[in-house]
Amino acid sequence: MTDPLSPEEIDRYRRHIVLAEIGGAGQQKLKQAHVLIVGAGGLGAPVIQYLAAAGIGHIGVLDDDTVSLSNLQRQVIHDTAGLGTPKIASAEAAVARLNPHVAFTGIAERLTAGTAARLLAGYDLLVDGSDNFDTRYASADAAEAARIPLVTGAVGRFDGSLTVLKPYEAGPDGTLHPGYRDLFPTAPPPGVVPACAEAGIVGALTGVVGTLMAMEVIKLVTGAGDPLVGRLLLYDGLAARFETLKYRRRKGSSARS
Repeated sequence: MTDPLSPEEIDRYRRHIVLAEIGGAGQQKLKQAHVLIVGAGGLGAPVIQYLAAAGIGHIGVLDDDTVSLSNLQRQVIHDTAGLGTPKIASAEAAVARLNPHVAFTGIAERLTAGTAARLLAGYDLLVDGSDNFDTRYASADAAEAARIPLVTGAVGRFDGSLTVLKPYEAGPDGTLHPGYRDLFPTAPPPGVVPACAEAGIVGALTGVVGTLMAMEVIKLVTGAGDPLVGRLLLYDGLAARFETLKYRRRKGSSARS
């Protein structure tokens, strides 16, 4: 049983608590939540920042990289003083500065098909901010097997996207929600999607998409609003335009391969 919100926490989260859609009960749900985030990079940084500020009780972060100078244009929880340090250490320090009520677990590993089940144990929700399809498929399979929601996003140059996956649940019509492979049946061939080091990326884009990912987590935990299940949100930064595409489970699909 989680302890009641302290007077300090009530004051800290007052702007949440006055919202009818969240309230004190929703803030307690945030305090009780255990969220695992894949990556402390461009997308992971704003997700970590806003979930810590929101009062998620336990944040776990998977990242085996160190902070480099080229990261600082977009990975806003890290700074110049932290160059060369592990990203999980830099992220832990940022969370501690922002909110001492949040427990943090840093894991210097990569999520793979072989490690996913072990790494996901004890978490209620998975956020995938990785930059490669192998990790995205492994994250989707692991979350589905554990029957927990997955918030996944991607960015490139000036464009981004995100969606929420709950393929283990059925919608109002009784049909199972789609999985990641219903949206992306196969990964693109190597070299088709260039890395951001090759193609470039505007730093603020990761803030837009990462913040939207954090918003979806808050909605899922508190039960507020309508999460992006079966919907892909697209953002075009150059045109300042959002679009939402609906997608569904493919005929005969079991979501996982």
